[in-house]
Amino acid sequence: MMNRRQFPLVPLVSLAFLWLTSRALMLWLLAHNNEPSLGKGAVAREVWRLYYHWYGVLSHGTFPAHDTLWQYPPGAGAVLLAPGLLPGLTYFQAFVALTLATDALITAVLVRAGTRPGRSLLGATLWTGCLPLLLHIPLARYDVEVTALAVISLLTMTRSTRACGAFAALGALVKVWPALVLVGTPKGRETRSAWTWATTAGAASLGIFAALFNNPLAFLRQQGGRGVQIESLGGTALSLARHAGWRGSVRYQYGAMELVGPYVSAVATASLALTAAACALLLLWRVRARRWSEATPYDAAFCAVLLFTVTSRVISPQYMIWLLGLAAVCLTSRRTTQRTVAALVVAATAISALAYPGLYGEVVGCTWTGCLLMLTRNGLLATAAVLSFTRLWRSTRPVATRPGPLMEPRPGAAAPSRAPQVAAP
Repeated sequence: MMNRRQFPLVPLVSLAFLWLTSRALMLWLLAHNNEPSLGKGAVAREVWRLYYHWYGVLSHGTFPAHDTLWQYPPGAGAVLLAPGLLPGLTYFQAFVALTLATDALITAVLVRAGTRPGRSLLGATLWTGCLPLLLHIPLARYDVEVTALAVISLLTMTRSTRACGAFAALGALVKVWPALVLVGTPKGRETRSAWTWATTAGAASLGIFAALFNNPLAFLRQQGGRGVQIESLGGTALSLARHAGWRGSVRYQYGAMELVGPYVSAVATASLALTAAACALLLLWRVRARRWSEATPYDAAFCAVLLFTVTSRVISPQYMIWLLGLAAVCLTSRRTTQRTVAALVVAATAISALAYPGLYGEVVGCTWTGCLLMLTRNGLLATAAVLSFTRLWRSTRPVATRPGPLMEPRPGAAAPSRAPQVAAP
């Protein structure tokens, strides 16, 4: 059996080279983000204008309660305050530096998991090689930090359910969805331990935020008012409906380009209903599941986030960072059922980068090009979600055993003895 010390150095050196060169390219793209094909500065603007503004508000001990763009749990405040701890750098430079450091941490954790006996470096390779498909977007969003908490939570599950639960709770306090990584914890003591520590760590952290800041739960009011974003599954349907005579339009509100007009509220309600149905499916799976492998918690977390992403009213390009991170965790195990699903997510990621920032005007204008891009991207994600759940369901069902045929004694052969067998002393 090969241990970590005996693992060949060539793959590790190749991964390190790939990480350095690809991240250098992402930094170059960020430095030239004013180019029309890179969004005319819109990608970086979110950090040096919006995040920096929130940093100023948070520095005074309060959350931006009256800002409709503030739609994040209180843990996001800690992430946005962190760049101020790095001396000698502007807020933008410090934010990018911390994001790169977190990206490197995710890569290192995936490499460590992949070099264990019976594991694979395919997960680390996917994360390192496919994150740049999103161009410079990951460097100008804090979704890399959120993904790090989810990845660490999953990969610590086999060693410490306490740490697993604590990291999941911290991730949920930053952007809610990391709570889903606990859906696949093995039944029994492991589940009780993980959820107990998640509840304890979450409550303690929330108490600290409530003691240090004003209005820690203000995000709930803004989040509830969100509509149907143009890049969501419902938004794609409404964009296509415009070509069939639907009299709706696109408006910037709640920090996103959303569709407004007749039937939008019905589409939003349908999205929420689909999310509830996804929750019910996951609950049914957990009740009916009978077999757990080392990959089941990873596969279940990936499936859960896929289902909730596809049914969401908002599918921003940075959401693909979450899915890439969880797909990478799945691929660290050779027993995962999600390899094809991961490939579909990678393809959807590439199309997301094509749609934003380069062709975002086509998407916002609901042209046939924009509709085709979103239809393809969301179609891939929907297919991935259905396939992911189907494979997860089948992998955890009990193996059906068929009774062997009764053997009739041959003519003239002695019948088998039915005397009771006595164990030898």
